Amino acid sequence: MSTHAETRTPSTTQVDVEELRDKVKEMYRLVAEEPETGFHFELGRALAERLGYAAADLDRIPSEAVASFAGVGYHADLAALREGETVLDLGSGSGMDTFVAALAVGSTGRVIGVDMTSAQIEKASRLRDAAGLEHVEYRAGYLEALPVADASVDVVLSNGVINLCADKARVFAEVARVLRPAGRLALSDIVSATELPSNISCNTTLWAACIGGAAQEDRYRAAVEGAGLQLLTIRENDQYRFLSRSAQGAVRDYGIRSVSLLAVKN
Repeated sequence: MSTHAETRTPSTTQVDVEELRDKVKEMYRLVAEEPETGFHFELGRALAERLGYAAADLDRIPSEAVASFAGVGYHADLAALREGETVLDLGSGSGMDTFVAALAVGSTGRVIGVDMTSAQIEKASRLRDAAGLEHVEYRAGYLEALPVADASVDVVLSNGVINLCADKARVFAEVARVLRPAGRLALSDIVSATELPSNISCNTTLWAACIGGAAQEDRYRAAVEGAGLQLLTIRENDQYRFLSRSAQGAVRDYGIRSVSLLAVKN
C-alpha cells in the first residue's frame, strides 16, 4: 500500500487506509509469531501442498517459513523461473515463496522480498541467515511505492496480498515500472464474481482477513491490463478455501474465490 492517503479501489469504494494498514500489520504479525492462532484462512504446509507446492521443495527450505505460509494459490508453474533471474516477491511474509524462488534461480540469481510488516521481515531475515541464502534479501515497503529500481526485475510474484491493497491499479503500475521488457508477473489472489457491498468493502477487519478487498474479477483484470501488462492466463484455485463461517458466507453470496494468473510486460 502507498505512503500517500489514497483511498480509492478500482470500484471507488472508500476505506480508511491507515486503519487498514494497522489491522493488516497486526494480523500478519500474528501469522509470523503465532501461526497456531485461529484465522479466517488456513496456514502451513498442508495448505501449501494442497495448493500445488512440491513436497521436495518444502523439505529444502526453512520449516518455520512454511508454518507461517498464508498464500491462496500456486503459480510457480506459471512463473517458470530460470537460473540467474532476478525475482521480486510482493508481500513476502515469512519468506516461503522467496525461499522456493531461490531454489529455482540458484546462487547466480537474486530474490527480493518486500513487506510492510516488520515481524515478517525480521522472521524471514533470520531464517535466510540461518540457511545461508545470501542471494535473498528483504526490504520494508508498501506495494504501491516499491523500493525497487526501474526495469530491474525479470519476474514479479505475489500470493494473496494485492487484495489487501486499497489502490490496486497503483500496485500494478509499480509492477510494470520495476519489470524489464517482456518481464513476467505471476500471482495468486482473491477476487469476487460481483461487486461487494459497502458494509463489506469499507470494513477494514474484513479487508485484513482477505475478504473485503477482493476486487470484482473484471475490474481486477482491467487494473492489470491498464498498467500495460498483457494477461496470458487466469485460472481458478479450487483447492483454496476459507475457514470461518463469515468468510464462507461471503464466498457463497459474492463468489469470492482464489485465482492465479500470468501476465507479461508489453
